[in-house]
Amino acid sequence: MTNTVSFPGLGLEFTLNRVAASPFGFNIYWYAVIIVSGAILAWFYCSRKGPKLGISEDDLTDLLIFAVPLALVGARLYYILFYLDLFKNEDGSLNFGKMLDVRDGGLAIYGGVIAAVIVLFFVCRYKKIPFLAFADLGGMGLLIGQCIGRWGNFVNVEAYGGLTDLPWRMCSEKIANELYAKGLVDAAGWQQVVDGTLGVHPTFFYESAWNLVGFLLIVLISRKWRKFDGQLFFTYLAWYGVGRGIIEGMRTDSLYFMNTPIRVSQVLGFASALAAIILWVWFYLHRPDPDQLWVHRRAALEAAKAANEKKEDEDNGSDHH
Repeated sequence: MTNTVSFPGLGLEFTLNRVAASPFGFNIYWYAVIIVSGAILAWFYCSRKGPKLGISEDDLTDLLIFAVPLALVGARLYYILFYLDLFKNEDGSLNFGKMLDVRDGGLAIYGGVIAAVIVLFFVCRYKKIPFLAFADLGGMGLLIGQCIGRWGNFVNVEAYGGLTDLPWRMCSEKIANELYAKGLVDAAGWQQVVDGTLGVHPTFFYESAWNLVGFLLIVLISRKWRKFDGQLFFTYLAWYGVGRGIIEGMRTDSLYFMNTPIRVSQVLGFASALAAIILWVWFYLHRPDPDQLWVHRRAALEAAKAANEKKEDEDNGSDHH
């Protein structure tokens, strides 16, 4: 359960225990703790940012009640779909118990995002809120969760990239063993990774940092340049898609489509980024009036409703006289 990870070029070394606590003999892993922490921080931020986008805390709570558990299911199903062999018993039958155990990893972000977007669509239909207005807030929350969640990969010593001798290279005997098992290094290369003269790209950190910068960019846009509902969500899709597509190409543990060399998340990343950029430009050209933002329309609707209620109260009062 314990791994030692070093960054020789930076003079850093960490001993990582994947288990955070074991109440009554039940292991709770840091991976799960970090994922939940990211979700809580995302909720905390979005509950305060939401009213500025026309989304109330009640709206957000209603979404999260369904989106969080179903996003976990989506992330797990996505992972299982492309790593099905990991969930089979020796006789070839499926190990459903292992499929349900997500405490120690095995979640694919895109599966969670897809599930969350589907849930958001139905919540918006039910509550009569424009999908893109709510999605703007969702994109900000996703970047927070993804930025923090990637550190769960660090604790598990996974989601790393290919070989490098850069100063920030990451080294570990666990990494060396996995690279050797995949045929990516020979015995001499294995020794170099163990010794620290050769390491791998810490792609978990690249993506975490990319998401942090993307979040700060979207916060800036939301404060100064937001012109239409969907602008922040499209920016999220474009930013994350480009970053994920590039970083995915560096990883050694990508999910592949069938038995092809096609990296699923890389294709999804670039495709979603391209679609988002096209939509961003189209909406910018055709919906440039900030007065049409949902936050302003909702405020006008609520003001009109309050005025009508006040008038009805006054009319009822005059009737009694």
